Amino acid sequence: MEKETIRLLIVDDDEDDFFLTSDYLKEIHNKHFDITWASSFGEGIMQLTQAKFDLCFFDFLLGAKTGIDLLQEAIRSGVSCPIVLLTGRGDQKVDVEAMRLGAMDYLIKSELDAEKLDRCIRYALERAEVLRRLRESETRLRGIFGQLKDAVLLKRPKGLIFYYNNTALDLLGYNETELLQLCSQDLFAIPSQHAQYVQSLEERGIVENFEVWLVKKNGERVLCSLHASKQSDSEGEGYYLLVIQDITARKKLERDTLLAAKAASTARLVRTLAHEVRNPLTNINLSLDQIEPELTDEEQKLFAEIIRRNSRRINTLITELLNSFKQQEAVLSRVSINDLLEDTLGEATDRLSLKKIALEKEFGEDCSLPLDKSNIKMAFLNLIINAIEAMEEEKGILMVSTHVAGKSCYVEIRDNGLGISPENLNRLFEPYFTSKTNGLGLGLASTLTILQSHRATVEVESEIGEGTVFTVTFPLNEA
Repeated sequence: MEKETIRLLIVDDDEDDFFLTSDYLKEIHNKHFDITWASSFGEGIMQLTQAKFDLCFFDFLLGAKTGIDLLQEAIRSGVSCPIVLLTGRGDQKVDVEAMRLGAMDYLIKSELDAEKLDRCIRYALERAEVLRRLRESETRLRGIFGQLKDAVLLKRPKGLIFYYNNTALDLLGYNETELLQLCSQDLFAIPSQHAQYVQSLEERGIVENFEVWLVKKNGERVLCSLHASKQSDSEGEGYYLLVIQDITARKKLERDTLLAAKAASTARLVRTLAHEVRNPLTNINLSLDQIEPELTDEEQKLFAEIIRRNSRRINTLITELLNSFKQQEAVLSRVSINDLLEDTLGEATDRLSLKKIALEKEFGEDCSLPLDKSNIKMAFLNLIINAIEAMEEEKGILMVSTHVAGKSCYVEIRDNGLGISPENLNRLFEPYFTSKTNGLGLGLASTLTILQSHRATVEVESEIGEGTVFTVTFPLNEA
């Protein structure tokens, strides 16, 4: 059986000690050593930079320098082989410092023999191999985490984040230093969702597919699916593993597709009903035209007028319903979004004053977009009027804000009104759906049609008793 060959560097300025150590090594029969001797600190540095070794022995005293200095220099130079420190006498402080810096062992020369050297070499090489594999595994895992499309965070219970991958930085918009100073609650846009997440994680030890709104550094909200679980490290210390998937685009696409399909289906039904209603309505009006000249009794004329008036009312309702689904030809011009909102709010001044609603404006970077000014103003006015009517007199606060993020311009209309229940939220843009006692329910349906004709989208968030937020997003690339 061929002996194992180990390339060994001995750095010792005492030649007698070098020969003594070499003799002990020759007594180890199951290994073959290819020994290189460096008789000074400088020669040791040169050998470390010019050749590759499996194992190094450093004497503690090397003239003006020490083996600790050489150990530090070797680590700075990227030497990865195991290093053993040799000394003439035992010193616990030196021992501790050497092991802290990464030495594999610390041996006293006066206590050396072939058996101790063999055991030390065997353990040092085995431990070095284990550490090498661990480093490879860590590098591999970091590479995997770094390439994941999902964000990965590790955090201590009730503590700070201590690990992240690149996707987490991209998703949340923080740099490395900023992210490591955050707690998980800093990332949640809605505090109640964080409380629910913590409670579920504490009770079950795992959270799966938990949809939450997270807030980025720039204030932008993103809808995410959160997976979290309790973990323990090798020392038994607990931490949380969080995997965050950005589902904003997917949810928006699903919602827009559903709204479009629902609108198309409803539009077909409306056109059919309009046709079926207008035909008999036309016959009623024609018949009324025939019999009305022959009516002499005033009471009969009154009834005829009631029939005609209600026929016109039915026809008007049908026209309004059809118009709410009609993609109108847009007359586009360059419009400042901030100026447009100022004009729209000016038209709502009377309503704000009558209900004594406080108005707050936070206009960010302005955008000049190709818009049909009158139609977009109507859409915004519908949203603003809805917000005003949802708030309590003298207690309401209407917040209108704009900002630019990425390739989109955002307009946010927020109220602190009654809020919308989840079941009503899903029906919000349906024609003739309204919670108002005197409303037709066509305002939001018409608003959606106008926004879709401008390639814009609208999102709604609402909590009962807290209020509602309408966020209209205009794509800048369409400009």
